[in-house]
Amino acid sequence: MDIDYQKLRDQMVANQLIPRGIKDPRVLDAMSRVPRHIFAGGHNLAGAYDDMALSIGEGQTISQPYMVAIMTELLELKGTEKVLEIGTGSGYQGAVLAELAKEVYTIERIVLLADRATAEYRTLGCDNVHVRTGDGTLGWPEEAPFDRIIITAASPKIPEPLMEQLAINGILVIPVGTRYSQQLLKITKTGQGLKEEYHTPCVFVPLIGKYGWGTNPDNN
Repeated sequence: MDIDYQKLRDQMVANQLIPRGIKDPRVLDAMSRVPRHIFAGGHNLAGAYDDMALSIGEGQTISQPYMVAIMTELLELKGTEKVLEIGTGSGYQGAVLAELAKEVYTIERIVLLADRATAEYRTLGCDNVHVRTGDGTLGWPEEAPFDRIIITAASPKIPEPLMEQLAINGILVIPVGTRYSQQLLKITKTGQGLKEEYHTPCVFVPLIGKYGWGTNPDNN
């Protein structure tokens, strides 16, 4: 029996995103078009649009659709931005960003996941996504500054190199808190300083790296 993935995406938008307050029509349209099941690791393809995070192996997850949507909406993308994503993971968030921004630079510390996401981007024709393997907390200095930065892993604080690589009037979104409980933080960098806004509670895998939870996820 063939699965109607477009119907599942439309139901996801109608039942999970709009009722929770996602309003940006560009975000809703991107979420209705990007094939989440392709990035879900090949497990339970029909369940790829369920209201939950899913394991993609290597101790990592593909975020709940609502979390992808709200983080994307908080970036306030218009289509001209250069975006840095920390934590490529499955590649799904990057594919959504690719629909909404001019260029996406994404960093993943796990080689297997970076290679897998790169292959999916090629399959989908996401030519404006650039993947690097390494410590995401160091950012991508040679491509800085970035108009937007999104961190899809939990950190105790904002990594200093990422704030330095954020352009003036740029926006950074990150889950900040403890290892087991965080809150989405939106930072707008102005010429006069930083504007902070806290949003929904969340739980993400830890941001591993020099300016995150350290380089060993089991000892920090």
